[in-house]
Amino acid sequence: MAGTETKSAAVPADKRDDLAGLEAGLDALDAVQVTRTPVREVLLRKVLPPVVAVALVLAVWQVLVSAQVTDAYKLPPPADVWASLERMWLEGTLLEVLWTSVSRALLGFLMALAIGTPLGLLVARVRVVRAAIGPILSGLQSLPSVAWVPPAVLWLGLNDSMMFAVILLGAVPSIANGLVAGIDQVPPLFLRAGRTLGATGLRGARFVVMPAALPGYLAGLKQGWAFSWRSLMAAEIIASSPDLGLGLGQLLENGRNNIDMPGIFLAIILILVVGVAIDLLVFSPLERAVLRSRGLLVKS
Repeated sequence: MAGTETKSAAVPADKRDDLAGLEAGLDALDAVQVTRTPVREVLLRKVLPPVVAVALVLAVWQVLVSAQVTDAYKLPPPADVWASLERMWLEGTLLEVLWTSVSRALLGFLMALAIGTPLGLLVARVRVVRAAIGPILSGLQSLPSVAWVPPAVLWLGLNDSMMFAVILLGAVPSIANGLVAGIDQVPPLFLRAGRTLGATGLRGARFVVMPAALPGYLAGLKQGWAFSWRSLMAAEIIASSPDLGLGLGQLLENGRNNIDMPGIFLAIILILVVGVAIDLLVFSPLERAVLRSRGLLVKS
């Protein structure tokens, strides 16, 4: 103790102050201050901009209709689309149509998640598997999902199994490739540290690889959902059948067959709203949670 006090006393006072200030600054950098954003600021920054954007789109839409830039049956006024929405609501078919498509897409996405996650791990961690099927996954991801609808109909018939097959073929490659990209970005030091601590095999994948690859994995999940939704819409538009029930894709196709332009615009808007809602309610909170846990999000 006496030696330590002697060495401390030997350091000049100004240098001791500089060291203390440096340590305090480093501690401040390490401590991430997470503060809760006021509700008013959230409304102004996150709610008001999209509301204003939607209002501008509606205004431009109405101006184009009033200016008669094209025939009325090609560009219906917003009021006609609203009337179609109101009619479906009063008939009790709006929620049924939404649930038919959303439930199919969510179930298909969960199936794709269960298949794409272990497949991505296998491709990322086994060189022979990556060399064999890695390029195939990339090719499948770039293949339009609509191309799978005709063979799926011939293989499985006009039923829900055909719908799920199209969803899986569209979403599994995106989820697997997203996980592979996330694992490729994991620093090798993490993997070596995990092996040193005994985290190998499945334990290493669970406690080291997956947490470290989580940002890339979430990006793959987000893209996988987009492919699931797009694949389902393509399948519902092409493979229409009374046995399949009325979904958003069938609603869009029925509008085309009946030359019902307000119904077509309504179906397009509903498809867009569902996609945006899933992103805002599911994936955006997940991304913020991951960023916050890693100290990359100061305000929430």
